[in-house]
Amino acid sequence: MKTRSIVLTMAVCFVAVAVSFAQNPNIGSWKLNEAKSKLVPGTIKNTSVVYSMDGDNVKCVTDGIGVDGKPMHTEWTGKFDGKDYPLTGDPNSDSRAYTKVDDHTLTLSNNKGGKATTTGKIIVSADGKTRTLTTSGKDSKGKKVTAVAVYDKQ
Repeated sequence: MKTRSIVLTMAVCFVAVAVSFAQNPNIGSWKLNEAKSKLVPGTIKNTSVVYSMDGDNVKCVTDGIGVDGKPMHTEWTGKFDGKDYPLTGDPNSDSRAYTKVDDHTLTLSNNKGGKATTTGKIIVSADGKTRTLTTSGKDSKGKKVTAVAVYDKQ
């Protein structure tokens, strides 16, 4: 009887974890699809993005190419609650805030010293296979630019 209760409790926990992952379509690994994207020279190009759960927080790790053409790696851990959380690895930003708009849409703001350097909107397709990030900011020369990066779920 006791073993049966333990097994049932563990099964319920696994189902709860699976349901929580299913509720956030951003969770997982995403690879940049350059053919579908409209990127701007002189801006950061994230070639891979991984969202994972870190306790009750979300962790976002990106790898790509910086404006200097060198490899770039960033990490952010926080909640999708509109508050700033530290961002490491981006010389133009020291924090990021995500806001959940609905189940498939987030807005974001990369900030430096409390001021927005890049803002954007992330939309995950209804089938969960595509993630589109539209960002606005300034390129390395200070000119306002908008880019669209399309990612495929891995």
